[in-house]
Amino acid sequence: MKKQLNTLLLFVLLLAVGPVVLGQAQAVTGTVKGESDQLPLPGVSILVKGTTNGTTTEADGTFRLSVPGPNTVLVFSFVGYQPKEIQVQNQSVLTVSLQQDDRQLDEVVVVGYGTVRKSDLTGSLVQVKAKEINAFPATNVLQAMSGRAPGVQVTQNNGAPGAAVSVRIRGTNSVQGSNEPLYVVDGFPTSGSNPTILNNSDIESIEILKDASATAIYGSRGANGVVLITTRQGKAGKMQVDYEGTFSQQTLRKKLELMNAREYAQFYNQQATNDGLAPYFTQAQIDGFTDSFDWQDLVFQRAPMQTHNLTISGGNEKTRFSIGGSTFAQEGIIKGSDYNRYSLRANITSDINSKFTVQYGATLSKIVTQRRNNAGGNRGGTMISAAISSPPTLTPYNEDGSYRVLATAYPFISNVLTNPLNHINEQFDIVDANRVLANAALLYKPFNGLTIKISGGIESNDDRTDNYTKTTFINSQGSANVSATRGTSLLSENTISYVKTLGDKHNISAVAGFTYQDFLNKSLGGSGVGFLSDITETYNLGSAGTPGIPSSGYSFATLLSYLGRVNYSYAGKYLATISFRADGSSRYSEGNKWGYFPSAALAWRISEEEFLRTNTTISDLKVRASWGKTGSQAIGAYATLNNLNAGKTVFGDALYNTFAPGTRLPGNLRWETTEQTDFGIDAAFLNNRYRLTVDYYIKNTRDLLNTVQLPIGFGFTSTIQNVGQIQNKGLEISLDSRILDGDFTWDLGGNISFNRNKVVKLYNGADILGGSIGVTLINDAANLLREGEPMSVFYGYLRDGYTEQGKEKYVDLNQDGVINQLDKTIIGDPNPDFIYGLNSTMNYKGLELTIFIQGTQGNDLVNVSSINNTLDYGFGLNMPREVFLDNWSPSNPNARYPIISRSNSYNYSDRMVEDGSYLRLRTIQLAYQLPLQQWGVRGIRTAQVFVSGQNLLTLTKYSWWDPETNSQGGANSLGQGIDHYSYPTAKAVTAGIRVGF
Repeated sequence: MKKQLNTLLLFVLLLAVGPVVLGQAQAVTGTVKGESDQLPLPGVSILVKGTTNGTTTEADGTFRLSVPGPNTVLVFSFVGYQPKEIQVQNQSVLTVSLQQDDRQLDEVVVVGYGTVRKSDLTGSLVQVKAKEINAFPATNVLQAMSGRAPGVQVTQNNGAPGAAVSVRIRGTNSVQGSNEPLYVVDGFPTSGSNPTILNNSDIESIEILKDASATAIYGSRGANGVVLITTRQGKAGKMQVDYEGTFSQQTLRKKLELMNAREYAQFYNQQATNDGLAPYFTQAQIDGFTDSFDWQDLVFQRAPMQTHNLTISGGNEKTRFSIGGSTFAQEGIIKGSDYNRYSLRANITSDINSKFTVQYGATLSKIVTQRRNNAGGNRGGTMISAAISSPPTLTPYNEDGSYRVLATAYPFISNVLTNPLNHINEQFDIVDANRVLANAALLYKPFNGLTIKISGGIESNDDRTDNYTKTTFINSQGSANVSATRGTSLLSENTISYVKTLGDKHNISAVAGFTYQDFLNKSLGGSGVGFLSDITETYNLGSAGTPGIPSSGYSFATLLSYLGRVNYSYAGKYLATISFRADGSSRYSEGNKWGYFPSAALAWRISEEEFLRTNTTISDLKVRASWGKTGSQAIGAYATLNNLNAGKTVFGDALYNTFAPGTRLPGNLRWETTEQTDFGIDAAFLNNRYRLTVDYYIKNTRDLLNTVQLPIGFGFTSTIQNVGQIQNKGLEISLDSRILDGDFTWDLGGNISFNRNKVVKLYNGADILGGSIGVTLINDAANLLREGEPMSVFYGYLRDGYTEQGKEKYVDLNQDGVINQLDKTIIGDPNPDFIYGLNSTMNYKGLELTIFIQGTQGNDLVNVSSINNTLDYGFGLNMPREVFLDNWSPSNPNARYPIISRSNSYNYSDRMVEDGSYLRLRTIQLAYQLPLQQWGVRGIRTAQVFVSGQNLLTLTKYSWWDPETNSQGGANSLGQGIDHYSYPTAKAVTAGIRVGF
């Protein structure tokens, strides 16, 4: 009876109060947009403050919600944006702008074999987001990391279309092995460096793992750091179509100021006079040189570049997909060179039911690039050296329209100087490559928190290179070379992960598993010389008058691994990570096939302590410490085996095939192991308005592998041994800030990194020479490894002014009266004192200005190009004007250049070493987000137009084309800081559009 009475009273109360409440309720509609770009935000959570009543925005950012009354406060929240509270008052329509929070602590980042919140990171990791990656058109996604990630040095080896880049994370670790990081694309550890298969617009984010705590999970491949690349994934919701197109115009960044025709004639008359010869040119001829031919204008051109990217994504709660296609077409600033890439990408995720999920991802790319014989060379024998060296007194064509033969134009001229038109029109070098990267996974979740993942994938690289020199090339009978390589890598990964929260404070996540990956490489080559006609080019080697000997190659290696990691968090304040990986490689000898790579890290979020939790100045403060070991395989597939080499020998009148031991003695080798300790601080101030990250690290790499020469008569000439130790230590600082808020926003971020590299120990303390200067005037090793010195320092002679005859003198360091190898010393260092980047983004009501500056300081370059073109006076080569204006004479004894004489001799000295520091305006972009909603445009979700410039301004003291060059760069660590007629870097202006439907 009492229960029935209470029910009746409640019913009467509702009848009385209900009309009042209903009378005060009001409907509110509106749109939620991003503050910086004014794009609608789908999926934003909207709650009536203090209640569970709420809704989420639709795909177009709109919402509708019934609220109790005008005093209602709505709370808007969305991942990646700062939450916002708005009182409804008497408004029925709301337009809400959410401020992006790039520094949000709960943002999830990718780590090895999993993800983690930024706030829970114990290792050193930096993230580069899609917007930064796609800031400018580039042939290689790695260029987007340059200057944006502290501790990461990205160098473009040359400016050719599709040219490789070198990436160094926290310095150089290996002598013989690769120094490139491991690249992992959507969980697949790729077999090569430089993931050219990918298009910038396909990338969601790049995470760079730097310390051993982050990289040890990759064991024997983590010593140089790990770059995790995540491609775009589908999301549930309405299907979206995104298109981006750009068009660029590229030009040579700067021209070298060379001698004109009159100066050239006077210069070589001066050389003849100094050498006691009759002048080459009469005064009448000199006076007649009123015009000069600019060979740089013949070789270099304005070159277009265009990109087109189309992505379709969407799905439902069960199945999500993202499919994209792109084209990239770049003509080079050297005529005849180009790079074309066509890509297709698909990522599909489907939940079969609550326990099973399947994932599939694939990227297919076709790359066709046409290269030109441009780098290196001597006295005009290659295209770039000829572009500088050809006499301005001559034109490329004879009167009958045929190519002028430069090598016989003057009696004093170089006999290898080749008219550049031969390189441009009469030969080709084409690479046709197919790239496939595909993987699939099955995920099983038997209960909440436990996930079993079985995945497999394949990477396939199929390349063919066709090189042909026509019979119309000067002094050519026609020559053809064809080479084909195929690399295949199969991957199987099987992991089990578990996440559990115990009570309110203990959080544990763990992953364990085993992986298998193999690497198969095959090669085939053929050649021929002497063709009756150019019509077959490289497609009928059998028609060559002299066929070459065919060649082929094969290698196969496997890697079996066991891995595990445990993350523990207590109350979000005390964090710990322990990981371990065991790698077994077929490359190593019995007893040394397995390497073991542990790591541990601790972090303390001081800001979660009671004494800081209410602090209004410090938003976040975390200190980190980590230690671990990683490795590098650093040798070929069969380096520890006694290889037999094929050959031929004659017995009597017959020719027999033979097999004999090679010249390299197999060794019992150990893994290269890098031990790293890292101390870091992550701090944020004034509600995350300013974010600071500081890391100090020490890396010691032991058991370095390198080739060692053996004594004569030993039977073998060399062997590979574990030869020593290298140390890198450094400091990294990055600071990001929101300078201004409101209608006008300004984000400013910068980073600076200092790395000190030292060779600690080498085999028997002996120096190792590396790099080379291969020109006729000077032939010497450019770089040196020596105990106690940085890696790859420059080693040569010091200049000591001029003799009384104007010849170059050198310092006699040991004062024995003779200039020889004992007088060599360190003359430069290619390692920078520091590298830096600065990024500024200003936005006002959809109009956005982005400025990105990047540079290096304190690194030296050896200008090998200048040896021929500033010192080689006896071969008719054109030279910079300053050589003509400032050379030695009795009246100018302190000139920059020696006497103009073909009898001069030189040593590799500090004359060739220049300051390679530079500050570069890498990108400046002005973009406008079209206000489609205000214009009432339907069917188009977003539209942005932009114009940008790349490499428009470079401040440097380097005298040649560009300081960002490394002719002998790549995975190798010895030949660093050398510029030998490198393809120049271009500057470009780009216009483009981004549209979403």
